[in-house]
Amino acid sequence: MKDVVRFEIISLKYYVTFLLILGNIFFGFSQDYFRNSSTKEINSIKIVDVNSIKEKVIGKNVQFVDIRTVEEYTNGYIDNAINISIANREKFVSEFQKLNKKKPVYIYCYSGWRSHRAAKLLIKLGFNEVYDFKGGYKAWSSYSEK
Repeated sequence: MKDVVRFEIISLKYYVTFLLILGNIFFGFSQDYFRNSSTKEINSIKIVDVNSIKEKVIGKNVQFVDIRTVEEYTNGYIDNAINISIANREKFVSEFQKLNKKKPVYIYCYSGWRSHRAAKLLIKLGFNEVYDFKGGYKAWSSYSEK
């Protein structure tokens, strides 16, 4: 009987450890991504907010890219941003290859989900400094209306 209880306790420890690891994998990123801070670095991707965009991007000579679809871009965009849609991955990669990988690149989408995926891809493509605008165009629109 003692062996059965000991086996169940050991099994329970492994199960709990497994759940903790899964929880960290699936929820660890989202906690870091959505914490309030003006700049936060996640695996060499720097997360920036509205104030950072306003201070470091608008009116400055930086690589600033709206990765939403052409239709979304046409309906409204942040000043100085060029459009390279992530909807067509081949064209996305091709267009980003034309940019300077040694200079910082700031990207945004509508809410921040697509831009984070795109930021990971840009790191793989060899970009040294990738800034992902947390909240994207949605956050910018809300900020601009105030």
